[in-house]
Amino acid sequence: MGKSKRNRPKAESNRAQRLAHRQAVREQSERVNARPFEGFVAECDLVALREFVPSATAPLAGRDGRKIVLATVLPGAVAALVREENGEPVGYVGLQVQAQSDDPAADLAAAATWAQTAAPGDSLAAADPTSGAALRDVLDPDADLEVTVHQDFNWWIPEGVEPAPDVAATVQRANELIMPSARLDGLRAAWWVDAGEKAHLRWVRPESEDDLMLALARLHASGGLHVGEGSRFAGSFRTHGLLVPVFDLDPERHPVEWTAPAAEFGERLTAALQVQDPLTAAERRSRDGLRSRQVTLR
Repeated sequence: MGKSKRNRPKAESNRAQRLAHRQAVREQSERVNARPFEGFVAECDLVALREFVPSATAPLAGRDGRKIVLATVLPGAVAALVREENGEPVGYVGLQVQAQSDDPAADLAAAATWAQTAAPGDSLAAADPTSGAALRDVLDPDADLEVTVHQDFNWWIPEGVEPAPDVAATVQRANELIMPSARLDGLRAAWWVDAGEKAHLRWVRPESEDDLMLALARLHASGGLHVGEGSRFAGSFRTHGLLVPVFDLDPERHPVEWTAPAAEFGERLTAALQVQDPLTAAERRSRDGLRSRQVTLR
């Protein structure tokens, strides 16, 4: 007996149209989100600042005009705000926001464009990704980010300003929840964080996922998938088209102590990325095991 056609939407039905629309939206989202910051030198750090770094700022290396500062998160998780500093308006653009579209690059461009002309004291709850602004209009693709890592959110309050009691309470609550973090010197987008019982190294990598997974498998099979004594490979996650290897670390060691062993791991990884030979049986088993420990954030 053939399968029932009862649940199949008719070609001309509203349901069929809705399903087709949802599929088109999903496909568009996948195209947009593949690597929203691809082509920018700062791609990996932009992803890190947007996804997991608690508190950091960086001047927006872009075009002429008002000073614009990138921030991990702003008060209220707004998209942007403008405040007066030393008699001049300065725009702040948040990467971790409450309201966002499927196109992070367009959101960032729109927020930065708004911050160029808004008045001090104004804030933007959500950016308009349909504004037509392109990220290349506000951020030089060849410029790196000069990131300043903060261990609190006191920078939310302008220097010399006495905050209102509710604002001071908000900053205090945020400070109580923050986890100590550091960007390892000389290693692009390699971030240490103290999560309490464990510390972690999250390293946003620019290579394609397939190439990186092969290299990680080779290192795992040879015993080289670590960042020194007191470390353990914990897995990896995908976000914004990039793969982020994660290592558990001994929390008793200061982040600067991980810089040299992480750099050595980076050298081993670079060498493994250059190998063109087919995977051995042991390397294939390693690859399959590593893939089973992956998660996707967005």
